[in-house]
Amino acid sequence: MGTYIDFFAILATGALLYAINRRRKPSLPLPPGPKGLPLVGNLFQVPSKLEWMRYHEWSAELDTDILHVQIDTSFRYRLGDFWRKHRRLAQKSLQLTAVKQYRPHLAQATRKLLKRLLDDRNDSNLIPHLRQLTAETILSVAYGIQIQQENDPYIKISEDANQGAIIAAVPGRFLVDTIPILRYVPAWFPGASFKRKAREWSKMTRLMVEVPYADAKGRIVATLTIAFSEESGNSTASILRTSLQSIGAGGKDAFTEDVIRNTLAVLYGAGSDTTVASMTTCVLGLLEHPEVLKKAQAQIDGVVKPGHLPDLDDEPSLPYITAIAKEALRWRDVTPIAIPHALSTDDEYKGYRLPAGAIVIANAWAMLHDENVYANPFEFNPDRFIDPETGKIDYSRARDPLHACFGFGRRICPGRFMAFESLWLLIASLITAFDIEKAKEKVTLPSGEEVERTVELTHEYTAALIV
Repeated sequence: MGTYIDFFAILATGALLYAINRRRKPSLPLPPGPKGLPLVGNLFQVPSKLEWMRYHEWSAELDTDILHVQIDTSFRYRLGDFWRKHRRLAQKSLQLTAVKQYRPHLAQATRKLLKRLLDDRNDSNLIPHLRQLTAETILSVAYGIQIQQENDPYIKISEDANQGAIIAAVPGRFLVDTIPILRYVPAWFPGASFKRKAREWSKMTRLMVEVPYADAKGRIVATLTIAFSEESGNSTASILRTSLQSIGAGGKDAFTEDVIRNTLAVLYGAGSDTTVASMTTCVLGLLEHPEVLKKAQAQIDGVVKPGHLPDLDDEPSLPYITAIAKEALRWRDVTPIAIPHALSTDDEYKGYRLPAGAIVIANAWAMLHDENVYANPFEFNPDRFIDPETGKIDYSRARDPLHACFGFGRRICPGRFMAFESLWLLIASLITAFDIEKAKEKVTLPSGEEVERTVELTHEYTAALIV
């Protein structure tokens, strides 16, 4: 694809979806793109699944690192000051220094996972156990809620709401995104299933926003004095507790309860499936490369005391675990097309005109699989980040995947620090406690031939942000 270029290389082989702009500047051309049809442009060419691969193919065919796809769309991002407040709360609560106070939550949830895996030897239950881990972590960090059982009602509410949000978040997922007049069609009308789905998803989302917040707030307030002082209760640290204390103290940076309630609900939706996907990817990588597992176990044995489990304070001494985590995030990135951005003003890139109102989508998958940056990009190889002489991390050998796997700019994932710490601690703990091997059982093909069972990573949401 050519040399990686900062800033607008977030558009690398991605799609530039834009509305027709009557105030175009004729002096500059639009970026290259597939030839469309009169009036509808590329409407019927936009892929509905594995979009990142098709965009990458178009870019290769046109020999460009930026392309445009022309459709008339009603999909817009008008966040305004209301949503800026939510983003600011999330960034403040999950910045690098703030997340350290939540490390006990991560450690507790990870230890509980190890116990469940030890008790349940059914390897097909791994992903449900990982979902339980992430749910426990996020709910405890956000609300201070301690999950005591599987099939917890808080988790059920959040899972149900999250499914619809993931699907609905993708531009062009429903025809109403490109034909705005369909919003006025009654829900019973044939083809208006999007309205019925939206109504159901709205109910589930409302429960996710209100129920955990109300329950957790009641318990926290009961342990605090009127002044909301730190000494007034024994509740565990949580974003909700800190935020309520700020309101009670009348701090200038205090947020309203609406902002707090909404932000906490979004944390689960944004972090649960992405974290599980990264964890699953890592396990698959270790299954396919037992030599990586053995090398990691040897490093842990040389650093962690016998009979102890690693913790996040050990991270500087365990660079190979860090390399495994980074490679898992790069190898099968869970958000191959990043969260869309919208241009507020006209811009220019490499002599191309980028019109105001254009929706900009970064092809993170293409960036993280650029063979000019990552040799043999489709291979799981943590050693690409390790200096063979020193055994330490060296990003001059291969670029740190964090430049692309958590998004870009002001919309970058605010939970990226906690997400990486969760992934790192899980990997270190699993490698310490267990051997990870392929099942030895065989399966019989329709032809009668017996082969070893294989494990493949499938795209669970082929038209969504998470795979």
